[in-house]
Amino acid sequence: MSLAGGTTVYGDTSAPTDFDHKGKQPIKHHVQETTVVDENLLHSTGMEIDALADRPFFVKINPKDGVVGALHKLDEELRAKGEAGIISAKEPVSWIGEEITPGQIGLINHGGLPKILLRPGRYPPMPLRNWIAREYMGARALSETVIEFQGLIIVQVSQNQAAVICDPQNKVFVIKNGGFVALSLVGSYTILAVVDQTHLSTVVRDKATNAVLGWTQEVKMTRNTGRDGGAKEFVVALFLNIPANNCAILQKGNELIVIPAGQHYIVDPSITLRGMFTFGENQLEMSTKDIYTRDSVPLTCTIFLKWQLLEPLKLTTHGYSTAYEALRDKTQSILTQVVSHLDYSAMIKQRQIGAELIDDKSDPNAAFLDALRTRAMDDLTEAAVEYGILLKDLSVIDRQFKGEIAATMDKLTTRSLQAQVEAVNVDRENSNSVKKEQGKLEVARVQAQTRRTEADAAGYAIIAAAKAEAEALGIAAQAQAEATRLAAAAEADAIRARALADCEVQDAYAREMGARRLEVNRIQAFGNRAVFVPAETNSSGGVSSGIAMGMGMAHGMATRQE
Repeated sequence: MSLAGGTTVYGDTSAPTDFDHKGKQPIKHHVQETTVVDENLLHSTGMEIDALADRPFFVKINPKDGVVGALHKLDEELRAKGEAGIISAKEPVSWIGEEITPGQIGLINHGGLPKILLRPGRYPPMPLRNWIAREYMGARALSETVIEFQGLIIVQVSQNQAAVICDPQNKVFVIKNGGFVALSLVGSYTILAVVDQTHLSTVVRDKATNAVLGWTQEVKMTRNTGRDGGAKEFVVALFLNIPANNCAILQKGNELIVIPAGQHYIVDPSITLRGMFTFGENQLEMSTKDIYTRDSVPLTCTIFLKWQLLEPLKLTTHGYSTAYEALRDKTQSILTQVVSHLDYSAMIKQRQIGAELIDDKSDPNAAFLDALRTRAMDDLTEAAVEYGILLKDLSVIDRQFKGEIAATMDKLTTRSLQAQVEAVNVDRENSNSVKKEQGKLEVARVQAQTRRTEADAAGYAIIAAAKAEAEALGIAAQAQAEATRLAAAAEADAIRARALADCEVQDAYAREMGARRLEVNRIQAFGNRAVFVPAETNSSGGVSSGIAMGMGMAHGMATRQE
């Protein structure tokens, strides 16, 4: 066997400490002693690159010297054994010929044997250089993963790659994180595949939960099996990529081997993959087959299961490929035993069995539910331990009765439920009517309150407006009175000022002219339509009256002309 990536093989695996299904007592998982398989057994039929290095004309690539150093070493081994070397003695030039750039090697077919040009430059053709029995086959990059030429093979694989190779003796080996240079004079090395170990082609899923358990990829080799058999394919290597918290079980004879998460490969034909498993928690709903009650009424249940696989070796030993298959068979058997001791009448009123219903002691069916769940859970938990499974929950989420009796009881139950529904609907309608009237009353109360609030707001606005208007009138009256008082005071001051001015006039002529201006102003005050009639005979008065009349008539005529 050749098993890469896991040199420790487990006889038993376990998960961390967990609690029982009631959540009270911790369950201690005892780990068996780890079984370490001898390395000679692991590599009994497979070959590693270090073992192949002892073969003739097989050189491992040293990371320090690289491919060029390995080719020089292979050339030295060939010449030491009296064979033709693989490195050509031709010298490069810079002016004509086939060009070899740095990082490349040139390939020459020399009479069926390989020759290599390692030095960069140009190599002139005939007749400048001797090319008898030689043919230039082109250049290849030194960084290529695989170079095959005339029996010469160069293989280099990176960290995530693995090359599957068949040697001249039809023995298969795998190269990881390295490479080699070899020349086979009899037979040849065949590259069967270069596998990307992080992206394998086939995904492995749990058939029940559809969870991803890992990835695999088979490498096949085609060989001719004779005239009648023809060419057939044979699986020569199997690659495994197991994610964290998962494992795989291999079988070698009667021995089962658990390999942990990681990247592995198998080239030993005596080792087969039994399956992949996950240590994570799983949950699933399942339907049971027909179960008969004590009074022979068939029953089908829908079960909810929650479990965790702790010891996959125990499960595989019992012949199960998934934990669900083991739980399904045991659940069917245990429920058949439990339900066969119960009557149909005790089960008809309850459809669901869960932990929350068992805690309700007021339910008349609580005793039945407690008995069913407790017995089924205890029996199934005990049976699951034999398969390395920790059962975390069991619930009957639905049941369906069959047969004529069940059909009749279902009809009666349906009628009873309909009556209950109708009664509930009537109560609901009555409750809705009461709530509707209560809603109307509440709306009316809110509307009345709204109207009162609006009336209060309107009255307040009117009162505020009246107060504002009264205050405005008072302010206006005070302002008018103050203006009148100020105007009267100003006029009095003006009169006093004019009187004082008139008193201070001493000239007789000025006084006479002032009196006459006063008389003119007085007459103007009567308007332009006034007619004055002399009433006094005094000469001075007559003259004054005549002057006034003349001035009035002149003013009237001027007005009519305008």
